[in-house]
Amino acid sequence: MTLISFVVPAFRVQGYLRECLDSILDQPVADIEVIGVDDCSPDDSGEILAEYAARDRRLHAVRLPRNVGLGPARNIGLDRAVGEYVWFVDGDDWLAPDCLPEVAERLRATRPDVLLVDHVRTHWNNAASPSAMAEVFPEPPGEETFRLRDRPETLRLLHTAWNRLVHRQFLLDQGLRFAPGWYEDVSFSYPVLMAADRIGVLDRVCVNYRQRRAGAITRTRGDRHFEVFEQWHRVFRLMDSWGPAVDDLRPAVFERMIWHYLTVLGNGDRIAPELRPAFFAQITADHARWLPPGGYPAPEGTEGLKHRLVAAGRWRTFSALRTAYRARDAARRTARGARRRVAPRARRAARLARDTLLREYYRAELRRPVDPALAVYAAYWYRGYSDNPAAVFEAARRLAPEVRGVWIVRRDRVHTVPEGVEYVVAGTPAYYRALARARWLINNVNFPDFVRKRPGTVHVQTHHGTPVKVMGLDQQRYPIGAVGMDFAGLLRRVDRWDYSVSANSFSSQMWERAYPAGYTTLEVGYPRNDRLVTATAEEVLRLRAGFGLGLGEQVVLYAPTHREHLPGYRPPFDPERLLDVLGPAARLLMRSHYFHDRDRRTRRPAERERVRDVSGHPRVEDLYLVADALITDYSSAMFDYAVLDRPIVVYAPDWEAYRLARGVYFDVTAEPPGAVATSFTGLLDLFRAGEVDSEAARKARQRFRARFCALDDGHAAERVVRRVFLGEQPSMDGAPGC
Repeated sequence: MTLISFVVPAFRVQGYLRECLDSILDQPVADIEVIGVDDCSPDDSGEILAEYAARDRRLHAVRLPRNVGLGPARNIGLDRAVGEYVWFVDGDDWLAPDCLPEVAERLRATRPDVLLVDHVRTHWNNAASPSAMAEVFPEPPGEETFRLRDRPETLRLLHTAWNRLVHRQFLLDQGLRFAPGWYEDVSFSYPVLMAADRIGVLDRVCVNYRQRRAGAITRTRGDRHFEVFEQWHRVFRLMDSWGPAVDDLRPAVFERMIWHYLTVLGNGDRIAPELRPAFFAQITADHARWLPPGGYPAPEGTEGLKHRLVAAGRWRTFSALRTAYRARDAARRTARGARRRVAPRARRAARLARDTLLREYYRAELRRPVDPALAVYAAYWYRGYSDNPAAVFEAARRLAPEVRGVWIVRRDRVHTVPEGVEYVVAGTPAYYRALARARWLINNVNFPDFVRKRPGTVHVQTHHGTPVKVMGLDQQRYPIGAVGMDFAGLLRRVDRWDYSVSANSFSSQMWERAYPAGYTTLEVGYPRNDRLVTATAEEVLRLRAGFGLGLGEQVVLYAPTHREHLPGYRPPFDPERLLDVLGPAARLLMRSHYFHDRDRRTRRPAERERVRDVSGHPRVEDLYLVADALITDYSSAMFDYAVLDRPIVVYAPDWEAYRLARGVYFDVTAEPPGAVATSFTGLLDLFRAGEVDSEAARKARQRFRARFCALDDGHAAERVVRRVFLGEQPSMDGAPGC
């Protein structure tokens, strides 16, 4: 028999849903099922549920024809559940590892109607704050079960659906379901506790309650927060229908209602200033309507004063009190900030006078009008003309010739700029002027912190690869690979983005999670890969000739990634031994990661007769086109090269160490684009046995291409230009799989 049915509604949670599902399905408990309910989500949440259902029969995916909201979606999952207990887990939260055996043991030992579990609030900056469990139960109840009237303090635990497992038959017998609308947990969680004869508490953190930086209802302003009143009205109407049996619980429930109302009112992210008087007036009305005849245990101190002002309907006094407290808190924060700024001021004072003057020049240029025809491009921290920005630039010259494109490059990379392309050198007055006045700023990394987001300007983040390793905020969980990262500064830069260009659905999901902000995702394919699709056989022959490669030679490109946590590490690789296996007609191209472009000790491996270092070549697309096969590890090169449908070998000698230290989004050894080797000897054996392009390798490559390359149809740059520069909604008709 199934012990637990997890009901996981999904709506706009594509960036987090995989982590949620993995946290459930990877638990060491067998007798579970997951009902994944796609609430007609406009993102790829439904596709993720279908993907998991196809490979794990414990997950059942339900797609709703229209959006019904969180409460009704949970009801639909409940109707399909067969487990003895039901656990409603939100798609952006996740379970703590290995918590489920203890949960299952407690359920089997005590058979509660409701089992409450502990949680932590996990914030976007990786900080965690505990729940009220320790305050509510200073002495954990242990395996004892109780009724709510025996432990009314239980009401002070967070009133969510996901921190409790409920006996399914108990729900059916009581007829308890979720109501539509926001704050749907209120009219479910409190009645569940009041109706239960056996409540259990497991003092173990089981749920990570994600505090999203963007996209959460609790951080969305609007009048829908007034729906909290109707949810509480449902609670009290139900209590009225139950009669005297719950009269002794009314005071404690009433106190929770007023506490909840004040919590919503006090959150500036929810109630806009113009709506606050009306919200307060409704609190006063509900206070008068539902006040128990014998009163209730009002809190002491400032909170008690708020309750008294609500009872008296004194909005002006309440508002003035709130303003005074906020001013006091702001003064305290200012004082702390002033102390922290002493050291940075000293450092700024030591900067060169030239830099100070140039920044002043930049600020002066910010006061001039934005140039309505100027677009500024950059790539890889000004390393030259390349990557997605270069492809967008070329498409814009063709489709939007009225836009003047200017590149930013380092002085030592000026030679990489093609003839006829306008550029400015980083650090010069022209550089600061261009950054200050451009209407469009396009980059595959972030512009410096000093760059201001001016009204009317558009920032486009093209990224520079489909992510294997974790990125952005996700790196907080892997501090070895994130030494020196300023995550608060990163988010300030991310907040400047208007558009985030994505190569595929997987990237969109990961970017949403790693870089939470209010930008628009352009899931259109990678512009730089257009050339891989449109290149002719004649162009490939010209490129091979330029590299001195003969017609009959087999060309293998080796392109490993950088190890941030091991700066000096290089995977074991002997070019001569590989060439011995490949035979006399083979040539090897070796390309280091761009992070090594100034490291003279590692940038240029020794040239041999049939080995060529191509680390300095400005356009990696040229290398892809001339290569007959690619060897890589955890680099995004595999996603680009897969567009060509040529053999790829994943050479991952340090996979386990890399996965644990640096963090990855998916297992390239389990879902590879071709053959896999975990040792150099194994790599040689793959080539020696011809398994690099075997039937199994080709099938793996086709699966990989279907997942990651479906949008790379040769028109990605055009789609970006039409949306960003021309304001059109680009058509995806030509993209495979769309």
